[in-house]
Amino acid sequence: NTHKEVKTMNLLFKGIIVYVCVIIAMRFMGKRQIGELQPGELAVTFLLSEVASMPLQSDSVSLLSGLSLVFLLVLLEVASAFFNMKSRLYRRLIQGNSVLIIKEGKILKRNMKMIRYSNDDLLEALRLKEVFDISQVQYAYIETNGSISVELKPQHRTITPQDLSMATEKVSIPCLVICDGEIVDSEFDVCNMTREKLYKILDEKELSAKEILLMTVDSSGRSYIRLKEVKKP
Repeated sequence: NTHKEVKTMNLLFKGIIVYVCVIIAMRFMGKRQIGELQPGELAVTFLLSEVASMPLQSDSVSLLSGLSLVFLLVLLEVASAFFNMKSRLYRRLIQGNSVLIIKEGKILKRNMKMIRYSNDDLLEALRLKEVFDISQVQYAYIETNGSISVELKPQHRTITPQDLSMATEKVSIPCLVICDGEIVDSEFDVCNMTREKLYKILDEKELSAKEILLMTVDSSGRSYIRLKEVKKP
């Protein structure tokens, strides 16, 4: 009995330590919900649950070994997040890109095949956004975490005071054209943009692409620019 009691107390102690350490580990990894996790983050989350349970399931695995693996996974995820912020190429390799699947109410079958997205998948995703008629959709993107972003045609959107003042103006979706100082041309056709037009806008504002953290442009030529922060010496 004494041996069983000691074993039980040891298991309870391990459980408390593992619980606290996993909470701390998840805290360092950020505050995203499961549906918002990128593929790499989701894989690490599943691995954490498996690794953390190893010291509780087997006496041959020490508590220190299990916790070391937990914090190794967290360290790798933090390092990945750092490179993710610093390198757009790394982001593309690890996360991929958002994919346009509906443009001006038309389904882009080629893009859907590229991400292996079926018509049933599309209809279900739209219904979850309370959209039941594809013809009402102006643009729809599949984001890197698998969720769908939908922009309805102007006549099917909820009316706002701003809409009333812009009733005769054609509204288009802003496209990312510069990210972290690099020109992004994957969405040029959506916003009717070319490199020549982009360079003209930059020349008018006396800016270079390397100075820009984020720039979006819509098909009417309206742009939003966020400059990089200049590091103080």
